[in-house]
Amino acid sequence: MASERARVRVERLVWILLYGGLLALSLGLFVLREGEAFWGWILIGGGAIVAAVGALLVWVRSRMKEEKK
Repeated sequence: MASERARVRVERLVWILLYGGLLALSLGLFVLREGEAFWGWILIGGGAIVAAVGALLVWVRSRMKEEKK
C-alpha cells in the first residue's frame, strides 16, 4: 500500500509533467513557425515525451491502493 505522502508526490509530479510538457510542446510549435527547425523539433519532441510520462503517471496513480483508516 502506498502512503499518503507518496500519493501526494505522484499527484504533484503528474501535473508538473503534464503542464510542463504541453507548455514545451506549444513553445516548440511557435519556435518552429519562426524558422528555427532544429530547436522547434527538440522542444516538440521533449515536450511530447514529458507530457506522455505525466499521462503514464496518471495511470500509475490510479492503480495505487489507498490505506483504510
